[in-house]
Amino acid sequence: MEWDDEALLLAVRRHGEHAGIVSCLTQGHGRVVGLVHGIASRERRGVVQVGNRVRLWWRARLPEQMGTLKVELVTAHAAAALGDAGRLAALAAGCALAERTLPERAPQPAAFAALAALLDALPAESWASVYVHFELALLRDLGFGLDLSACAVSGTVEDLAYVSPRTGRAVSRAAGEPWRDRLLPLPPFLTRGGEGSVAEIRDALRLTGYFLDRHAGPLPPARARLVDRF
Repeated sequence: MEWDDEALLLAVRRHGEHAGIVSCLTQGHGRVVGLVHGIASRERRGVVQVGNRVRLWWRARLPEQMGTLKVELVTAHAAAALGDAGRLAALAAGCALAERTLPERAPQPAAFAALAALLDALPAESWASVYVHFELALLRDLGFGLDLSACAVSGTVEDLAYVSPRTGRAVSRAAGEPWRDRLLPLPPFLTRGGEGSVAEIRDALRLTGYFLDRHAGPLPPARARLVDRF
């Protein structure tokens, strides 16, 4: 059994002296785990890094086996992010979330596209806002997308200021005023577009984090380290 695909490396764990267990999100086969030989060699050391985009060849005797992987570098996202702690934290958090939340061997093309867009956007000044949209896309792909299109109470699309923690739907400022202490703030950039301020990014991460923790279980430490930066 064998196939090849494009993949984003999510996690790398050493296995023995010269091999590693690698988890990756592929474009067409979902999240897969496999054994990579010679992971510490000079030619593979810079390739098998979390966040890198690779061409991957998977091979096993039976389809249910873990299999072995051969990888070839496409884009070195990890090396490009090394010079900035915030961008590196976003790379680590995005990959750790995908590793923690996505089921194995279930095609996830939308999640792949969202993570690939985040990694491609890391050099841009808008990387933090793009990261928030990645988490929103991940929630949608898991079946728990938020509805930020209109007020759940009045139906208006104007002045949306809150999100219900129970339903994940937007609530306008006027409709939500009596219960504002029980509602989650909705950062304006998530409805108007553009980039968010530091305070808006912080509120957005609180919003997405609440629903990710509720629906996908405890969040990885890498995400907490990113949140700490805001």
